[in-house]
Amino acid sequence: MGQLELIVFDLDFTLWDCGGLWVDCTDFPFRKDSSGRIEDGSGRHLRLFEDVGDILDVVDHMDVPMALASRTEQPAWARTLLDLMGIRSRFAFEEIYPGSKVAHFQKLKIDSGVSFDNMLFFDDENRNIVEVGDLGVNSVLVPNGLNSGLFEKGVENARIRQRPFE
Repeated sequence: MGQLELIVFDLDFTLWDCGGLWVDCTDFPFRKDSSGRIEDGSGRHLRLFEDVGDILDVVDHMDVPMALASRTEQPAWARTLLDLMGIRSRFAFEEIYPGSKVAHFQKLKIDSGVSFDNMLFFDDENRNIVEVGDLGVNSVLVPNGLNSGLFEKGVENARIRQRPFE
């Protein structure tokens, strides 16, 4: 690995919590109240995990582009939520549609020009970690939402090229 050139995040149960559901299982439409709280049609709280804002700031300071890779059945809902949370513009690439994460990463490689071994990926599902790990992507399993400790260990692991990290 030459260097870390792209950091990719899954959405559900990695960057955000949709009241214990995947975004495509929530009740659309979403709304943001005057206090900034985001809810679905049933009043379920939709939020970023606590450390995510700080992690995105760190990546911005690292000057490494960020991407999203999500297999959601409701891409428009995911994009709406990203917009409501005010973070969508932080990602240089979006692969948000149903299907294998392998397809997402093949497209990311083409669009970004970054080789798989210079990518770092965070996801809550082991099957995705295994699939993209087989491509050579440095992958981190996120069992309970992304936090600063997992992020820092993932970056360090990618830099010394030990895969996979759990």
